[in-house]
Amino acid sequence: MQEINSLVSRRVLVLGAAGGAAFAFTPFAFAQQKFVNVLTGGQSGVYYPMGVALSQIWGKALPDAKVTVQSTKASAENLNLLQAGRGEIAFTLGDALSDGWKGDKEAGFAAPLTKLRAVAGIYSNYIQIVASVDSGIKTLADLKGKRISVGAPKSGTELNARAVLKAAGLAYSDFGKVEYLPFGESVELMKNRQLDVTLQSAGLGVASIRDLSSSVPIVIVPIPAEVVAKVGDAAYQPATIPANTYTGQAADVPTIAIKNFLVSHEGVSNDAVYAMTKSMFDNLATLVAAHNAAKGIKLETATSGTAVPFHPGAVKFYREAGVMK
Repeated sequence: MQEINSLVSRRVLVLGAAGGAAFAFTPFAFAQQKFVNVLTGGQSGVYYPMGVALSQIWGKALPDAKVTVQSTKASAENLNLLQAGRGEIAFTLGDALSDGWKGDKEAGFAAPLTKLRAVAGIYSNYIQIVASVDSGIKTLADLKGKRISVGAPKSGTELNARAVLKAAGLAYSDFGKVEYLPFGESVELMKNRQLDVTLQSAGLGVASIRDLSSSVPIVIVPIPAEVVAKVGDAAYQPATIPANTYTGQAADVPTIAIKNFLVSHEGVSNDAVYAMTKSMFDNLATLVAAHNAAKGIKLETATSGTAVPFHPGAVKFYREAGVMK
């Protein structure tokens, strides 16, 4: 697997041609930003394919920088890597971003991540609790005693799982078995009847659940509005998974949505972040082609939903665009 990831990373390395540059920056500004490592998530999620699409856009916007994509355990790992200077821009869930900024040890942050700087609020993740029909699970109460995967340890998904299950009156000790696995591995175990249910926090139409629904009959477990309210975090909002999002899903299903963010750190040059922010919004059609979840990226909502300060490069773009004072 390590060799495969290495090969993938080499394949998504983008060296933009000078003729593709859409911005007029000084050579000195480019010299400041020679590398852009995009921190994403597991390859079966949404962060990774969207990160690959962004790397291609940013390779043209920053023609003198090497733009690479790194598959990670997502939110918490990404934020810690940014703080350590081991990446330039990353995907994260909004609640993990808040926890990292505050330094919540229970969420995987040893100290406040004071170097973080927001770049853009993007699409929302939907908490999708998916069970096999054979498991007999139809409601949150039916989860008790079942075998569940809650995502990689201290990933954004796993932090979401803790919050939602607690609001539903459930603890990990209530399950017959708890696995901490990425999306793809969770799905494989469900196909092999080694798990009953997987909780995945991702954009609608995530590849892992599409794969599962095309292989075995599934049930998407509803999360009622009263459970959403009990979470007690403004980042968690009532939402709906529309009918026919997945094979066999005939009706709308109530759930929870949490906003995702692109985040950088204070050491990344203002010009580079300006170029990345502008080029992303100039090329939203490319992102939608990479994943349908990108339809949720809107300029008018990009600057709300977090107390983390925005990077000066992003602020420059948003002021020019008229969405930030």
